[in-house]
Amino acid sequence: MIEIGYNNRLADSYFGRILERFKPEVVHFFHLNRLGTGLIEVAARVGVRRFMTPTDFWAICPTGQLVCDDGSLCAGPSAYAGNCVKHLAQRTQGGLTRIIARKLPTASVDLLARLTQKGVLTSYPHQVEVKAISSRLTANIRRLNQLNGILAPNRFMREKLVQYGVSPHLIIQSAFGIDVPDSSENLSRHTPRRPLVVGYIGTLATHKGCHVLIEAFKRLPLGQAILKIYGNLEDFPEYSRELKRHADNSDAITFCGIFPNSKIGKVLADLDVLVVPSLWYENTPLVVYSAQAARCPVVASDFPGISEVVRDEVDGLMFEAGNPKALAKQLSRLIDEPGITERLSTNSQQPKSTRLYVDEMLSLWKSA
Repeated sequence: MIEIGYNNRLADSYFGRILERFKPEVVHFFHLNRLGTGLIEVAARVGVRRFMTPTDFWAICPTGQLVCDDGSLCAGPSAYAGNCVKHLAQRTQGGLTRIIARKLPTASVDLLARLTQKGVLTSYPHQVEVKAISSRLTANIRRLNQLNGILAPNRFMREKLVQYGVSPHLIIQSAFGIDVPDSSENLSRHTPRRPLVVGYIGTLATHKGCHVLIEAFKRLPLGQAILKIYGNLEDFPEYSRELKRHADNSDAITFCGIFPNSKIGKVLADLDVLVVPSLWYENTPLVVYSAQAARCPVVASDFPGISEVVRDEVDGLMFEAGNPKALAKQLSRLIDEPGITERLSTNSQQPKSTRLYVDEMLSLWKSA
C-alpha cells in the first residue's frame, strides 16, 4: 500500500490512455498522492510538456507535512529514509515494535533500509514496507527532474526541493493567487472593537494548532476579547471534542462552523485579527492572502512559508509556533497598544490575483 502512494502502475496505465485520447499540449500536476509520480514519466514518454505546483511537501515526505509522529518538526528524510521508517512504525505499530522503533538510532535503520534495497537480507516482517519507504524519495526526485518546470509557492519549498536533488533550473518561485475583489485597494477597516474580535479560519486538525490559540486566548483578561473559530467539527471529531473541552464552555469562544468561500470577505470584515497558529511549516495558507486582501492583520506562527508573506511588525505579528504564552503576548498587544491594529491593517500588502497567477502559469508553459 505504501508503494502505491507514489508508484501506482494502474494509475499510470489509465493516465496513458487519457493522454492518448485527449492529446493535450500540457499537463500541470498539483498533487500526486495515490496517483503516483509515475504519471510524470508517462507524460514524458509521449512527449507532453509537464509541469507541477507542489501544494505541500509530499514529494519529499510521506506525510506531506515534515512532522514526526509526536508532532515535532522533521528536517526531512535521512540517507535511506531510516527516520521515515521509524516514524511509520511508531504511528502504525504497538507494543515492543513501537518501543524499538523509537529507540533505534536512525543510522541503524538507514543501514537496514539500504541492505533491504540491495536484497541481501532474508525475509523479515514489514520488509516490503521498509523497501517501499526507503525507495520513495529517489523515485520521486528522479521523476520530478523529468518535469519541464515547477512553480514553487515560496522560497522554503524551493530550498527543500533543491536540497533533495531537484534541479534548481526547473524551479520558478511563484506565490499562489486568490480571487481579489476589485475594490480591495479601497477597503478600510473599522476601528478595533472592545472586546477585540479574534478569529481562526481553517481545518480543525492538530497540525493547524487551533488548540494553541484556545490556550493562548484563555490567558487574556476576561472581557477583553472574543474568539470566533471557523472550521468543520466533523472532519476530525476527536480533535474537535478536545478543542471544545479546552474551550470549557466559555461564553467568549464560539465555534461558528463553515461558510462558502465566497463569503470569506464578509467573515474577515467581522474580525479584528486573524490567527494562524500552525504547527507545521505550511505552504503559505491561502487564508493569509484572503486576510491581506481584507486588510485584516494576521498573527501567525513563525514558519518560513508564512513569514515570507506576513511581515512581522509591519502588517502582522509572528510568534514562536506552539507557544501559547508567546501568542497570548502578541494578542495582548493588540488590546493594549493604541493604534497597533490600525497600523498593521494600513500596511497590509495586497495579494496576487488568480488572474495574474494563471498568467504566470501560462507564461511558464509557453517558455518551456
